[in-house]
Amino acid sequence: MKILTSLREALADDNLLGQAIAGESWAIWRALLMAAMGETLTAEERELFTLVTGRAQEPQERVEEFWTVAGRRSGKTRAAAVLGSYLSTCIDWTDRLAPGERAVLPVLAANTYQASRAFMHVAGILQHSADLSALLEGEPTADAIRLSTRVDIAIVPANFKTIRSITAIAIICDEIAFWSIEGSKNPDKEILAAARPALATTEGPLVCISSPYARRGELWTNYRKDFKPDGDPLILIANGESKVFNSTLPQRVIDRAYERDPSAASAEYGGKFRTDVETLLAREVVEAAVDTGVVERAREPGTRYYGFVDPSGGSSDSMTLGIAHKEGNGAVLDVLRERKPPYSPEAVTKDFCELLKSYGIHSVTGDNFGGEWCKEPFSRHGVTYERSTEPKSSLYAALVPALNSGRVSLLDNERATNQLVELERRSGSSGRDIIDHPPGAAFHDDVSNAVAGAVFQVLGKRGPMVISDEAIRQAAKPGSYTNRQFMPRFGGGLR
Repeated sequence: MKILTSLREALADDNLLGQAIAGESWAIWRALLMAAMGETLTAEERELFTLVTGRAQEPQERVEEFWTVAGRRSGKTRAAAVLGSYLSTCIDWTDRLAPGERAVLPVLAANTYQASRAFMHVAGILQHSADLSALLEGEPTADAIRLSTRVDIAIVPANFKTIRSITAIAIICDEIAFWSIEGSKNPDKEILAAARPALATTEGPLVCISSPYARRGELWTNYRKDFKPDGDPLILIANGESKVFNSTLPQRVIDRAYERDPSAASAEYGGKFRTDVETLLAREVVEAAVDTGVVERAREPGTRYYGFVDPSGGSSDSMTLGIAHKEGNGAVLDVLRERKPPYSPEAVTKDFCELLKSYGIHSVTGDNFGGEWCKEPFSRHGVTYERSTEPKSSLYAALVPALNSGRVSLLDNERATNQLVELERRSGSSGRDIIDHPPGAAFHDDVSNAVAGAVFQVLGKRGPMVISDEAIRQAAKPGSYTNRQFMPRFGGGLR
């Protein structure tokens, strides 16, 4: 590995990266990036470095990992793109590569859309640099940039299976706080465990940037471990408010966010991890409830079934249906159907109604999606649609003790299991808990909502009150407390 140009020189040269993060508002980022590359800072730059790292001295050697925990609009994605552009063009990696081998700088995020934002920054920086644009081999595609330096910059799904078998000069992990966490099938811990060996040959940096969220996952773990003066000198962690990193951010935007939701704003703009968010269900609990290999149960004569629908308009979210029945004091899930978009809501409603009627169900409960929209199309197909009296959070809250006590038998449906495990409990501004999927386009709860709703129809409803003859006789005895309490109300006592 041979440094052709220092980062300081590249940031000062308009033909290289001089225009990428120019101006006073980017000063703190320039100091951090140079420190991460092991370069010596000026006294003024060191003050900025200390402000967001808590460390009095820069590492003075290239770090192994660079983590940034910063609020929204702080410029972290742009800064990471500058570092990626520098590493892929101003350093010669050929002595670390086998003959004919090309190195990779993967950009990882929870989904390809998010990864494309950082990728587009890199493409823009390279294309608008007089000298660096000459290194492009053809036009950048939607997910790859090929350079004459034998480096490819690519969007790679954040998956522990896809990050293997590459030689990476660096890895950029965008918004890592919103990746799947421990307990999921693709946890952030496993992704990073698979990613780090890809850097072993080049000794390039792992670059993780994110707004903070809950106190869990790899972002929180590394922040807690090394964001301190005596943290690992080769693991550099910066943390601060959006306004600290980006002085041009309008204060009124921040103030309004705090007025709407102080807890959310403290993470989104304050750079602080939230204390009001926790996971709802352990994967072990959910998987223990799954009847392995059973994907659907046939209708049993003499059994009463209940249905719950999570409808959708057909363009973004799935439309789902759950059917369950009672067995002893527990609930058994019999059917779980999902129609992914795009689809015709009318056609899916017809299919769901036929399935419901095949289980003897002529009245189904669903959430309040679209107000009265669902009633008419369901009615056309012979099924009465009743809007749930309970919000989604209440359905999930009722499901938790039922699952924890082993009173629910689930179907072998991986999407349902994953969605249930990903659910989280957040304290709402009204003081009530909100249970929902994590924020971000990568997370959904359409299937888990159908599960919770169907189970609630079986276990959550109160049946008719049954009073034994003996209880009635005892209550009717002269002088009994119950008789005295209720006799005036019924005009002559219990009969």
